Amino acid sequence: MTLTEIKKIAQKLGLPTTAPKTELIKSIQRKEGNFDCFGTTVEGFCDQFNCMWRADCLKPANRAQ
Repeated sequence: MTLTEIKKIAQKLGLPTTAPKTELIKSIQRKEGNFDCFGTTVEGFCDQFNCMWRADCLKPANRAQ
């Protein structure tokens, strides 16, 4: 998902759109009542199968080291 698309989602939820991508997604996750876990997977494991951010989150560049 592009940063522009993410900002549109944040805007619809009444969130500020100036944060970096990861923090913006985490704020959207919190606002929707979900875990704010974007980019924190360990060894590529994630049990949040219905998360709209899952595919992007599991990309190697977004994994916590």
